[in-house]
Amino acid sequence: MDKHLITGGVSLQGEVRISGAKNSVLPILAGCLLTDQRVIIKNVPHLNDVTTIMKLLGQMGAKLTISEGLTIEVEAGGVDNPNAPYELVRTMRASILVLGPLLAKHGRATVSLPGGCAIGPRPVDFHVQGLAKMGAEITVEGGYIQAQVKGGLKGAHIKFDIVSVTGTENLMMAAALAKGTTIIENAAREPEVQDLANFLNTLGANIQGHGTDTIVIEGVKALSGGTYTVLPDRVETGTYLVAAAMTGGRIVTKSTKGNLLEAVLQKLEEAGADISLGEDWISLDMRGNRPKAVDIQTAPFPGFPTDMQAQFMALNTIAIGKGTLVETVFENRFMHAHELRRMGANIQLNGNTAFIEGNSNLNAAPVMATDLRASASLVLAGLVAKGTTIVDRIYHIDRGYECIEEKLAQLGAIIKRVAA
Repeated sequence: MDKHLITGGVSLQGEVRISGAKNSVLPILAGCLLTDQRVIIKNVPHLNDVTTIMKLLGQMGAKLTISEGLTIEVEAGGVDNPNAPYELVRTMRASILVLGPLLAKHGRATVSLPGGCAIGPRPVDFHVQGLAKMGAEITVEGGYIQAQVKGGLKGAHIKFDIVSVTGTENLMMAAALAKGTTIIENAAREPEVQDLANFLNTLGANIQGHGTDTIVIEGVKALSGGTYTVLPDRVETGTYLVAAAMTGGRIVTKSTKGNLLEAVLQKLEEAGADISLGEDWISLDMRGNRPKAVDIQTAPFPGFPTDMQAQFMALNTIAIGKGTLVETVFENRFMHAHELRRMGANIQLNGNTAFIEGNSNLNAAPVMATDLRASASLVLAGLVAKGTTIVDRIYHIDRGYECIEEKLAQLGAIIKRVAA
């Protein structure tokens, strides 16, 4: 099992290219199941989760070709095995996203209940209930969702009690080929949801209202092929900007968009960073200063993203002053706090709230990643800690960050990957 060895104390400087968004490309690849024609996806990040969903599609009968320039070609006309087995699904929550497309296109699906990061319950109830409203017959037994529909899915009026990103995406894909009109109320507004809708519309779907809390989908008989470029990863962008802020550095993130993470940029400015924006870049300059502590409450988009909470906890551990983090999206997303304490962080937990008092220094220690974003927070802490930090179980970080040690190293960080 690989580890990261990080020697802290270097101020990050330079430019880094941001990869395509993990949370966009996974539903987009699942969406390729909706058409028999060739689809070309560009700006695909090389990540373990992408490899997993490609294996899943291939096992179903789809043909996938990887070419240079971060491009994947998908031809799903040969899909004849609409099943998602546990051995592939167990590592990735997003695998549930094949359920809607398979039902819409093939009328049946067997999908294992998904795995992924242990950050709290993310039930599939929204997916199941929504598809049932569209006419699907669904049972859950033996760890599998068994679903079928006779005569095709039908449009329905669906209202979520709680905003669900994957729920919105799954039902939006299913509705693309359903008969009639589907309305999703209290829909997720995340950029990745908008990206999926734009992708489906490129293939001939009729989706409107994406980016608002009410999405309207007029079902069409069939989708065509097409070419689509995945949007930049806003969480990767934010992670590198926080790394520069923590180390007092100055970096430019390239191939990204400032409007994807306005809430994050606002908090970085509150922490003392000088932020500048261009059409496809964001720069951050801390001028060698320690950041100031910030208060954060996570919320669905356009609020502060839960996927950036762990990184800002790391920032607050070495900031000037006291900061409070309130996690409202996932109930078990503070596991990184215990590992940060091993490095000398002053963190007190009370339910879904973390109280952090900044220290001028952290000390290197062996730490263990518990989930994807937690692993990023530990790497960030290692960048500022005295000594050499060992981060174990970095397979988590490989699920969501493309070549993180290479990218950090090009900014001056002393980091390397070693085999256990």
